[in-house]
Amino acid sequence: PRRRVVRPQLHQVIERLGKFLSSTLSIGSGNPMGPEDPALQMGAGIASLLGRLFHLTRDHMRLIAPSGAAAGIGAAFNTPITAVLFVMEEVMSAWSAGVLGTIVLSSVSAVVVSRWFLGDDPLYSVPEFALTNYSELLVYAAIGLAGGCLSALYTRRAAALRDKVLQQRQRVRLWLPVAAGLFVGLIGIQAPGVLGAGYESIDSALHDRFTWEFLLLLAGLKMVVSAVCLSAGTPGGMFAPTLFIGAMLGGGLGGLADIYWPLPTSSTGAYVLVGMGAFFAGLFRAPMTSVFMVFEVSANYVIILPVMIANTISYQISRRMQPDSLFHILGHQDGLDLPSVEERREAPVLHVEDAMRKDGKRVVSAADATVNDALAKLDEDGASAILIDSGYGRWAWASRRDLERVREEGRGVALMKYALPLRAVIRTYPDLPLDQAMRKLGVYPVLPVASRVNPNYMVGTLTLADVHRTYGIPKEERA
Repeated sequence: PRRRVVRPQLHQVIERLGKFLSSTLSIGSGNPMGPEDPALQMGAGIASLLGRLFHLTRDHMRLIAPSGAAAGIGAAFNTPITAVLFVMEEVMSAWSAGVLGTIVLSSVSAVVVSRWFLGDDPLYSVPEFALTNYSELLVYAAIGLAGGCLSALYTRRAAALRDKVLQQRQRVRLWLPVAAGLFVGLIGIQAPGVLGAGYESIDSALHDRFTWEFLLLLAGLKMVVSAVCLSAGTPGGMFAPTLFIGAMLGGGLGGLADIYWPLPTSSTGAYVLVGMGAFFAGLFRAPMTSVFMVFEVSANYVIILPVMIANTISYQISRRMQPDSLFHILGHQDGLDLPSVEERREAPVLHVEDAMRKDGKRVVSAADATVNDALAKLDEDGASAILIDSGYGRWAWASRRDLERVREEGRGVALMKYALPLRAVIRTYPDLPLDQAMRKLGVYPVLPVASRVNPNYMVGTLTLADVHRTYGIPKEERA
């Protein structure tokens, strides 16, 4: 038994060490990928390993992995707020108050430790930004348009290239990272800016040290080399290449606007920042994270409005042109048929009001209805239990079996309040999620749905058959 427990843990340790060493060698030698994604994976893996060592429950294990992911990305990118938002929006795809505090604490702790060893200098030296003229918001909108189109195009091309790679034999695929590295090296001889994570190049673009032609050239070359490395399986992540491509794209379009836009424009650094957020929002499908990322990097509130405009346009266009995100497609190629982030985040939540019946056929009065009346209503509705209105906002329930037993005893004409002991039932409300009501239906076969304005007034009834009907479960398949 001890060996069965140790082996998976040892396998996880070896896997994380391999991820660390391979990513370090790959990125350090000029691979155009970034360190943030491996840091996220290693953080989540280490958190999962610690959870297994401390024998945490399954529910806690599901919550500790996102905390490790936030720690990894916060330490790698030196942005605690962005790390929290990215994990909540992209990893968990939902806002959970129960785990938010843990994720925030984990991200902040990781950034503090990182700054303790590496210093608190930001990744980029961002110049001061001021919105020169509100007409240039159209330029930012154009950056969002370009970012959305290119991110969708990049997703399609990278996914198609990786699909071709996966069709190759295993022996061939083992040599593809070597070929990708050779290709990157040849490109890097002519354009060294595409090598590595590219933080220095982004910093130079922020300070207007490149021409707009060169910026657009770097954006195109980075898209090509990162897609090749991603499809070949080269260790590294897409976080840094996404920021690089967006920065060069925004800076190039900003340089064009500075030449041809008839009205005053901002400095190139502003367009670089907006481009970073726009391409990030289109590729990662994380619009909120992209907005706060630019704000956290620039420490300038004025840039929020341009970033929101560009990111929203990029996000919507990317979704329209390419419904599935890059990582959803990659997961599907690897055999992971999981719901996409958009599907989980935007899935409609069913409420009690979506399933309840409003006709009152399952309710009888305790003071006026007889046992025969109650059974007649049950025969008409086909239900297994009936609600009994006891007056003054109190409800009870009786099963068909109990009512039939009373009738067999010759008391079918007896009033409900005298025929059998009335069992109280708790109420539910129309705005409650349907899954919460299902837990109550595990105890009571029928529930009264009360009004929020007047809890003593019943607006409908709910049974398990109503829930099945709402979820589209056929009658023949209901257990």
